[in-house]
Amino acid sequence: MLKRSLLFLLLAVLLLIAAVAVNTLRQGSRQLDVAPAPPIAIDEKALAEKLAGAVRFKTVSSLTDPDQNKDQFLALHDYLQQRFPRVHATLKREVVGGLSLLYTWQGKDPQAPPIAFLAHQDVVPIEPGTEGKWTSPPFAGEIKDGYVWGRGTWDDKGNLIAQLEAIEMLLASGFQPRQTVYIISGADEEVTGLRGAKEIAKLFAERKIRPEFMVDEGLFINQGFVPGIDKPIAIVGVAEKGFVSITLKAKGVAGHSSAPPAPGKTSIALISDALRKLDENQMPARLEGVARESLETLAPEMSGAQRVVLSNLWLFKPLAQMQLQKSAAMNAMLRTTTALTIVQAGNKDNVIPQEATAVVNFRILPGDTHDAVITHVREVVGPGIEVGEYPGVLEPTPVSPIDSAQFQLLQKTLRSLFPEVIVTPGLYTAGSDSHQFASLSDNIYRFTPIRVKAEDLPRLHGTNERLATANLAELARFYTTLIRNASLERPTP
Repeated sequence: MLKRSLLFLLLAVLLLIAAVAVNTLRQGSRQLDVAPAPPIAIDEKALAEKLAGAVRFKTVSSLTDPDQNKDQFLALHDYLQQRFPRVHATLKREVVGGLSLLYTWQGKDPQAPPIAFLAHQDVVPIEPGTEGKWTSPPFAGEIKDGYVWGRGTWDDKGNLIAQLEAIEMLLASGFQPRQTVYIISGADEEVTGLRGAKEIAKLFAERKIRPEFMVDEGLFINQGFVPGIDKPIAIVGVAEKGFVSITLKAKGVAGHSSAPPAPGKTSIALISDALRKLDENQMPARLEGVARESLETLAPEMSGAQRVVLSNLWLFKPLAQMQLQKSAAMNAMLRTTTALTIVQAGNKDNVIPQEATAVVNFRILPGDTHDAVITHVREVVGPGIEVGEYPGVLEPTPVSPIDSAQFQLLQKTLRSLFPEVIVTPGLYTAGSDSHQFASLSDNIYRFTPIRVKAEDLPRLHGTNERLATANLAELARFYTTLIRNASLERPTP
């Protein structure tokens, strides 16, 4: 009897191994074979100078003061008119919400659904005390060592200059798109986009404009980020997380520090305990949706154990999820994240404050809601803590399809220009202006073909932001080719 049981067990193991092996081998590459795009000649030096000039305008936006640095934004607008004369002679330009720009390039076919590209003008400020750590002054717009240096080169003036350059070149060649093309350039993306992108989205709704697809800043071409894959990976953001900041308030026993109350009774102790609970009891991780689709797309490009595990998530999902959660970047793809960001209490070293407050920021995974976050917070912190929220809540966006003609168009364009890249969908865990258009287009892709290595990530919103001049030329080629492709083989909506 024991022998028979062992035999059955061995047979079951062998069948399981065979099933895993067969399933792994039948998961073929999802990458499209595409002919190389025709070469596009670009004056790399001249294009770099255009970006360098744009960087010199200190277009730092403010949440509370819409007129902050208004002169810098207006000067940038004048500069764009000078450097892109064909664009401004041909396209309709509208100023929306005070400083944001909307360009309209009328297509030949008024019935063809339009397409739209986004790139914001505003930048984040320089962290005080770090100015001297920059290789070049942050607003000098210097070109050296093959890079344009300065705040906004990557985020997001490089995109704006590349988009305008693409249209300038297409106009010079006599090209007119089949469908109308919009360029949306917000002036307050870094501070929620409520004056810019939101107002332009309202304008689109009023005019019944529904873009067939939209491309905004977001993810990028990375190399060396994913173990087991040496080739660069173009991660196209097909959804964006939501956003809510929760406020916590605790009231405790106040008094003189010379006679403190019993442990756990002060406002600081109460708020600290609430924050500890939230930090230790985060919302559950889920290896589903965009994260799973991304990993299953990458699996055939891997080898060894990683390919086996990711090709067979029906079996190895718990193991894969446990390992992925150890990476901060992958953990953000799997769950609604919890970040403790602000704590305030007390104003004198010998006075125990009666009240303490804190702010906790949550980036909401598609499938969760901000109501679910509020419920989670209340359950975790328990009674005695007042729970509220900051204004400006954003729910997660819908997930744009990857089996659509529009995604294939983007994938074909990328593979024709960057034949070595692996294209995969991904979840954009930060925020973009395209969030405001979620109800107006079913196909919103958050991606820029900026080449990024791990050591480059601290430059985004940090010190020594830069963009390679060769990469800037690649951006212009990307937008030129995508506009041509969309016009010649317009995806069926």
